[in-house]
Amino acid sequence: MGFGHKIILIVFALFAIVQYNDPDPVQWMLLYGSVSLSAGLSIINKPVKILLWAILIVSGCWCFSLFPHFLNWVNTGCPSIVTTMKAEQPWVELTREFLGLLLAFFASAWLLRNPNTSK
Repeated sequence: MGFGHKIILIVFALFAIVQYNDPDPVQWMLLYGSVSLSAGLSIINKPVKILLWAILIVSGCWCFSLFPHFLNWVNTGCPSIVTTMKAEQPWVELTREFLGLLLAFFASAWLLRNPNTSK
């Protein structure tokens, strides 16, 4: 055990780092950084369940608030959201945010259900 924790640590640390040029970087860096920190703490057998629950609640509610935009994207035929980094349509950025929140939610849920028990 621990490989999944390391993957989450690295991936979400990278997610946090690349947010520096986002229009709203602080909230995303905090969210992704918290997921990465949670994975790191789990690796050293010091998981903080309250932090994981907080991430689940925040990312879940935030994700729910963006669901109509995601649904709009689906209803438009799922056009590419990665062709360019500039969001020319409003649903592009909101769909990306929805998917990022969904990843944070599921990674945190996985960390909560899979505490690292290796020494």
